[in-house]
Amino acid sequence: MISRGEIEAGQLEQLRSLFAAILPSNRFHSERLPRSVASLDEFRARVPFTHKRELIADQAAHPPFGTNLTYPVDAYTHFSQTSATTGTPMRWLDTPASWSWMLDNWIRVFEAAGITAADRLFFAFSFGPFLGFWTAFESAKRMGSMAIPGGGMRTPARLHLIVEASATVLCCTPTYAIHLGRAAADEGISLTESKVRRVVVAGEPGGSIPATRAEIERLWNGARVIDHHGMTEIGPVSYNCPARRDVLHVIESGFIAEIVDPSGAPVPLGVAGELVLTNLGRAGSPLIRYRTGDLVKACATAPCECGSHEVALEGGILGRTDDMVVVRGVNVYPAAVEEVVRARGGVAEYQVRVSSARALTELSLLVEPEPGIDDPTRLCHRLESALRDALGLRIPVAAAEFGSLPRFEMKARRWVRS
Repeated sequence: MISRGEIEAGQLEQLRSLFAAILPSNRFHSERLPRSVASLDEFRARVPFTHKRELIADQAAHPPFGTNLTYPVDAYTHFSQTSATTGTPMRWLDTPASWSWMLDNWIRVFEAAGITAADRLFFAFSFGPFLGFWTAFESAKRMGSMAIPGGGMRTPARLHLIVEASATVLCCTPTYAIHLGRAAADEGISLTESKVRRVVVAGEPGGSIPATRAEIERLWNGARVIDHHGMTEIGPVSYNCPARRDVLHVIESGFIAEIVDPSGAPVPLGVAGELVLTNLGRAGSPLIRYRTGDLVKACATAPCECGSHEVALEGGILGRTDDMVVVRGVNVYPAAVEEVVRARGGVAEYQVRVSSARALTELSLLVEPEPGIDDPTRLCHRLESALRDALGLRIPVAAAEFGSLPRFEMKARRWVRS
């Protein structure tokens, strides 16, 4: 395994090459960056953070793509747009070289998951303008695997094709993996006949949440869940640790990772903070010290059990800085609520309602009991008790009619504010 010193030496060399490429012509970064840096410590001390609001303002002032372009627009061959689940969408362009760099990162994800050229990968997503699984799809082809597109299909058609094409890997969000698994029973499709042995999930927390992971594996006949995370504007970031299922490793051959508190100061190992990333190989539209808004916690011990010295994020993505709510002095993260709801079972879908009446933030849950639950009131009481034990808060839970809450193919939007 490559040592910590070797990782950082490689990052510094790539960082210098990146600066040399972008400083002459990238208007967004040219006035923000020093001409050179002697060390990673100097890089962190002298280079300012990049915030999403700055990128949005830049694109609004210089439509349609902004000034974070290192080359003439004609040099770019791929367009992406963020899904805008938390605000104004951003447009992102990639050159063939930047796109190829992202494909190489996804190959790291697949290799760590034990996925090979012999596998057949089914991609159950809409193939929209967001980055999504586009890079994963093309990486599968680069590896020599069969890549099966599932865009533009309804859930039953996807299920039939997964079985009939003998797909061995399913790629989708955790929410949609659960929805597909439950829909199979409604359609009379037995997933014991499926050849799926891996379910690669991304787009939302879930793959590193034990109860959610267990539910997906139960529905998919024991197929192993593989977590991953990335962002349209930053690229594919992490791979699931082969030895510790609740750990994501940052691909540090392609990224410099930092974890900071709200003021921007680094947090100690084992303490939750915001993930800050610099992508080293996406020179056409790079991000330097980008505050991702993802809440993470680095493992306090190194190397990892798998032998890697790359940054290990315990519990994967814990949530978003803009998703956390403070209820009566308690920090409540979506992943914590998800763990409680999935661990108790009996819930087909749920919605968290956040109200701020009289300047006090309160939570309540609306849950759809699974078909066959004879006593929804008892289910609600059990969940209230479990939430109180886990969070130290009384959170009311009410039952909704089955099928009344939204279903999601891509990122779930279960938290509703009023």
